[in-house]
Amino acid sequence: MSEPIAPPAPPAAAGALTPAAPSVANPAPMKIGIVSPYGYPHPGGVNEHVRHAYEAMRRMGHDAWIITSKYGDEREDEGRVIRLGTGYAVPANGSMGRVTLGWRFKQQARELLAEHAFDVLHFHEPFVPFLSPTMLDQSNTINIATFHAFGGFSPSYWVGKWFAGRLIDKLHGRIAVSGAARHFISRYFPGDYRIIPNGVDLDRFADAEPFEELRDGTVNILFVGRFEERKGLIHLLRAYHRLRKRHVDARLLIIGSGPKQREYRRFVGLRQIRDVEFLGRVSDEAKARYFASADIFCAPATGQESFGVVLLEAMAAGVPIVASDIHGYKNVVQRGVQGLLVEPRNHRALAAALYRLSNDEELRHRMGEEGRARAPEYSWDRVTEQIVDFYREIREGVATPSSR
Repeated sequence: MSEPIAPPAPPAAAGALTPAAPSVANPAPMKIGIVSPYGYPHPGGVNEHVRHAYEAMRRMGHDAWIITSKYGDEREDEGRVIRLGTGYAVPANGSMGRVTLGWRFKQQARELLAEHAFDVLHFHEPFVPFLSPTMLDQSNTINIATFHAFGGFSPSYWVGKWFAGRLIDKLHGRIAVSGAARHFISRYFPGDYRIIPNGVDLDRFADAEPFEELRDGTVNILFVGRFEERKGLIHLLRAYHRLRKRHVDARLLIIGSGPKQREYRRFVGLRQIRDVEFLGRVSDEAKARYFASADIFCAPATGQESFGVVLLEAMAAGVPIVASDIHGYKNVVQRGVQGLLVEPRNHRALAAALYRLSNDEELRHRMGEEGRARAPEYSWDRVTEQIVDFYREIREGVATPSSR
């Protein structure tokens, strides 16, 4: 195949959407394979990205497919989903990742690619073993990768960079979802990365109806996330406890589950903290209704967040935000505009910000409207247009000898 080229330099404003570059190739529909190593449609940020981009590409007239692993309860009527191997959960980056294992991987990948003849293969986290590296190794088409992760030192990436050199050279274009994600991956695989952020389903959150029983005058504080250390729920529980001691009429709504659920419930129970509702995992429709019912959205993550899709969901719903002042968040939420940013792991600062918003309805309204106005910059149609234009840009560069 043609030698890979470096994609254009990323936009100057990390994490912010810029007008899409004009298509430089024939705008004819493309056949696109989107590779997710996370057992689509298993819940998670990457698979949400995959689903919405896939649907937007189909609306644009492209022949899009999803290539992923089995994970146990996949449905029969999935449409254009192709499965290779079986995914298994493993601890990674302070959360749970997945590893895909299977027999005859290489042969199956080779047969799949020969049968479908994709114009573009788009890998999400291309070095997550072993589905993505195997597909990339066997690919003879245009290969694009999106990098989502952010964190501190990664032993797996540090070791992996010594083995993935040939595979990184097979990537014709690289995308990072934020400046934080670009900074993280560049430590191990230096190069040029186009920043194209995550998106949000505007209609779902803008049009959702609130739960009538929650619109009773009590200030509803909403948390959505996995119950693990890096999401910072324990700091929100401590902050909310302080809030109740100051006699603020508030209710804490918690959506999610995870390994620390028992610990968090025990914390609330032992201190007899009132009006804390653990809602578990809810449907997408119910989640949108909880956002519509919320007066404040709180994202107290401790770090290792590359973007913060939940912040976009809050903005689309017109809900003001209190969030940790971390690299992956502050390029989405503008300080003092759509919300308040506070020092991570500081429950006193978190409580002070929640207290301020709880007692200032006008400020809540203003920040919520600022979020609603900013959210369309991240609509999935707009984000996907940038992704598809990037495909065409790279395809044109690979096809043009003078650009090599």
